[in-house]
Amino acid sequence: MRAHPSLKGTLLAGTALFAATGAVAQQAANPSPTEPPAATNASPPGAQPPAGQGTLEEIVVTGNTSGKRTLFDSSSNVTLANSEDLLRKAPRSTAETLELVPGIFVEGTAGPISNNYSVRGLRGGAQTFITLEEDGMPILYGGGGADFYFQNDITVDRLEAVEGGTSGVLAPNGAGATINFITLKPNFNEATASVRFTGTTYGDYRADGYFSAPISEDLAFNVGGYAVSQNGVRRSPFSHEGYNVRAALEKRFADDGFVRLSIRRSDIHNPYYADMPFAVSASGKISSIPGLDLKRDDVGGNAFGNFLVPDSSQTGNRLRRFSAVDGVHVKSTTYRIDIDKPINDAFRVFARARYLDGAYDFNGLFPGSGAGTAGLTAAGDYLDPTKSPLASLTPVAGQTYFQRAAALFPGTAQYALRDTLGGAIIPASNTSALAGLNGNGLLQQTVLNHQTLSTKDFGSDFGVKWDHEAGAFDNSLTVGGMYYNVRRRNDQSAVATVINDVRNNSHVYDIVALDGGGNVIGQLTNNGMVNYGNWGQGIFNDEVNSYSAYFNDELRIGEKLHIDFGARYERQHVRVDIGGTALTNEPVPAGTPGLFQDVGSTFDGTYTRQKDTFHHWAYTGGINYTLTDHVSLYARGAYGFQTNGGDTGGTHKPTALTLYEGGARFQWPGITASVIGFRTIIKNLSYQIINPADPANQTNALADSKTNGVQVDADFRPVRFFSLGVSGVYQDPTLSNLEFSNPIAGSYNGNTPERTPKKLLTVTPSFILPSGLGEIYGRWKYVGKIYADAGNGIALPSYSVFTVGASLNVTDRINVSASVDNLTNAKGFTEGNPRQGQTQTIVNGFFYGRAIVGRNALVSMTVKL
Repeated sequence: MRAHPSLKGTLLAGTALFAATGAVAQQAANPSPTEPPAATNASPPGAQPPAGQGTLEEIVVTGNTSGKRTLFDSSSNVTLANSEDLLRKAPRSTAETLELVPGIFVEGTAGPISNNYSVRGLRGGAQTFITLEEDGMPILYGGGGADFYFQNDITVDRLEAVEGGTSGVLAPNGAGATINFITLKPNFNEATASVRFTGTTYGDYRADGYFSAPISEDLAFNVGGYAVSQNGVRRSPFSHEGYNVRAALEKRFADDGFVRLSIRRSDIHNPYYADMPFAVSASGKISSIPGLDLKRDDVGGNAFGNFLVPDSSQTGNRLRRFSAVDGVHVKSTTYRIDIDKPINDAFRVFARARYLDGAYDFNGLFPGSGAGTAGLTAAGDYLDPTKSPLASLTPVAGQTYFQRAAALFPGTAQYALRDTLGGAIIPASNTSALAGLNGNGLLQQTVLNHQTLSTKDFGSDFGVKWDHEAGAFDNSLTVGGMYYNVRRRNDQSAVATVINDVRNNSHVYDIVALDGGGNVIGQLTNNGMVNYGNWGQGIFNDEVNSYSAYFNDELRIGEKLHIDFGARYERQHVRVDIGGTALTNEPVPAGTPGLFQDVGSTFDGTYTRQKDTFHHWAYTGGINYTLTDHVSLYARGAYGFQTNGGDTGGTHKPTALTLYEGGARFQWPGITASVIGFRTIIKNLSYQIINPADPANQTNALADSKTNGVQVDADFRPVRFFSLGVSGVYQDPTLSNLEFSNPIAGSYNGNTPERTPKKLLTVTPSFILPSGLGEIYGRWKYVGKIYADAGNGIALPSYSVFTVGASLNVTDRINVSASVDNLTNAKGFTEGNPRQGQTQTIVNGFFYGRAIVGRNALVSMTVKL
């Protein structure tokens, strides 16, 4: 439960177009399940609630079906963040908005998309058990990858979230949490418009716009979205552009029913950041390697602009182009219809359906993957056949790397590096140049991870709601069904490894053979590429058909007792066609340089089909009792599951999740708070990992875990001009029964799941300026120690991030907001290198991981037209 109490209507916040959610929600008449109330005109900028006004009486729609549950009397753990909260957060990615939900850990280091997040002690490094929704429907059926196809923008009115409880009943694959982004609805009263311009110190520029108007008394529309040019939070010579636009047309009826049609279209190139190498001192202090600032740099750059990677002819791409210039290119169109119609005073029917046609072309750099820290060594060693990390490779059976080179280039006197940008040559004999390369003398191996994934995802949710009141009993029963059909085509072939140096905008090097006169007589690599097809998921096509039936009942007995219970039964048919691997690797195209003359793991044009049918129940029950007007108690249990579909590892059965929680909520003048205890139990969590011993094939892992924790969430407003928000969680997750499809040595039982902090805390003080001028705020975010691997071999230290910001209403129509994140330029690490394996180590004072960015600022101006 959380909603910031002090700033309702205080900020222009997008601007005066967003509803004052508390007032609007209470005016809503029987909204259908997860259907948000329609937006109306907001309070004027500068209007403030009476001192000490709490927000626990606000009706929430996410995780509830009656349209009558408030934050105070709900038996679920609900969070509400209005448009002011979202602006105050000033997220650098959509995933960062999830940090407004207590108990969710966000690894926001990948850039604007493809960030990882986890909830209540569940394993980090993924997006399982959490579904992101837009207006009550999952953006993607499977949950994971939703931030590819949805971004927070000016059309978002507010965020509502429910952790556990009904989340796994009212949404597929959301047993851990449902995050619902509720958009602005067409305005039937007057034409409204606003624009927002945003710039950052790291070179991102964005323009948002929104317009809504009535067409007739019962017909209205809106349209909004943004265009963006983004360099990304880390230094890069590339700029990535794109747009996202959404439009809706709504017809309303005299009986409070409506039909709404909407469409969302996006075409965006995004930067992406994976791991980078760090130095570790003897005392354990983590620092930057000279030439590569962990707070602002990235190895990607001009040298990674164009690679033609040999691929199987059966893919139709004999040479598959990889380009860091393209980044992650996402294109999608989502069509949607929402219908809500009352039958009489007691019954109303609802139906909603959406179809997403999307695809992305992922061009990502993964330093240290595959080779891990074994590939991070002195540049001179790469040219020494007795020390080189390439020495054990076998381009041809029976011949190691340098044996093969000697056979092909018999006149070789020494080896050398040749810069693929400009062609400068550094021979092995020039030891001083090699030792001083970029100030650190290091080379590494970076994987060119190229994946294309097309998704066609149809989803529907339909049913009927019955409201009945008799004496002291007030009951609301919702019965519904869901159908989803998801088809995906995945191609992660032609993944290659290159040799590059360790610096920002790093250079890629060929290894060449020199004769006694220093002339090049042979090339051991291909534009820096060592070999091909030895890492990744390969090729598969899959289809999921999911059928669900569910009910949710919300009962009030008298004025104090609320009892809720519901269940969902899902039957899932999974088919996956796994691309076959040729017994003999296909040769590279004629004339391709380099020692490796085959494309590596080779798709043979055939598929092996696996099919399976799974069925599972999700169910939940909760109770809330209002002790007084100031204190309520609640308890809930829930059993849910995550479907796992199919991939190159075949089909996977659902993973079960059991949650127990209970707590107290408090509201007094100036104070709203909740204290919640919870237990999370997971059985057979299925996920895929890269095993360095066999990087060309994914290894499947199954794990159990248990987490006990306590969550605190409070807002204090002792005086009208000051508020303090505090939210945090302490949890103790424990791993057990970790099994791999291909055995990996190590000790895992009793460990902390990888990338899962035990402590999270956020403190947000805010000073309200007089006469509705706005606010000045700060934020302290603390993230506790995490382990980079399931073997708990590398512990990443805790860190704190300080943020300051201000939002000023220059006029009734103009708002200027500014946010400085990581004010103290702190170091923080969200993961190690999961592609190094489940038992990571520090080697020769180095390891790979992801770091948060350093100090940066964002400024925006919003104008109501």
